Amino acid sequence: MTDDIAVVVGASGGIGRAIAQHLERDPAFARVVAVSRRRPAGWQHDWIPADITQEPTLADAAGQIAALGPVTRIVVATGMLHGPGLTPEKSMRALSLETMTAAFIANAAGPALVAKHLLPLTPRDRPSLFAALSARVGSIGDNHLGGWYGYRASKAALNMLIRTLAIEHRRTRKLGVCVALHPGTVDTGLSAPFQAGVPETKLFTPDFAAAALLAVMDGLGPEASGGFFARDGAPIPW
Repeated sequence: MTDDIAVVVGASGGIGRAIAQHLERDPAFARVVAVSRRRPAGWQHDWIPADITQEPTLADAAGQIAALGPVTRIVVATGMLHGPGLTPEKSMRALSLETMTAAFIANAAGPALVAKHLLPLTPRDRPSLFAALSARVGSIGDNHLGGWYGYRASKAALNMLIRTLAIEHRRTRKLGVCVALHPGTVDTGLSAPFQAGVPETKLFTPDFAAAALLAVMDGLGPEASGGFFARDGAPIPW
């Protein structure tokens, strides 16, 4: 009988909620803790309110989670592409300090703070995995179209943070894995304004994306730590 805990941060979003639901059915975990600003729709299990941009709430959540048992799976399913006064920049003329700062806080600094408070809860003597949802557009090597400056740069920063966290994490947890994952284009509120040109075969449901991402996570060993992987498990260039 396992006592392992899985934590999904950003569980009120489309992908996060689907991941939490899949994990709840996984016998590898005794319980799944949803962490988000609001309770996920229909979620009747453990939920802790927290905001990744408000570090005291993450510290409080970590304290509550630490009392539940060993944390062997952490998924950060947060991200911001657009919002009030914020839309992806098509040109350098649209760059502003305010919108770029907002993107970096939500897409890079927030997940890094989650790692700061939750990675220390993982066991030292057995496997664990920390995964944050990144995006292929954060790949510098794969950037052939330009545009989307703030989102691209903030996801590239997230990738670097994951790589750096993995190096430090390995020093005390040889079996721990830290990775960035690209879910593809998923039919959620984040991608809704940008789905017009996406072929049907390339627009995935949250449930499909969650199942694919979890399959990738389940197949990753310590040698993959610090990597950046697509929904199908293929490495993505930095």
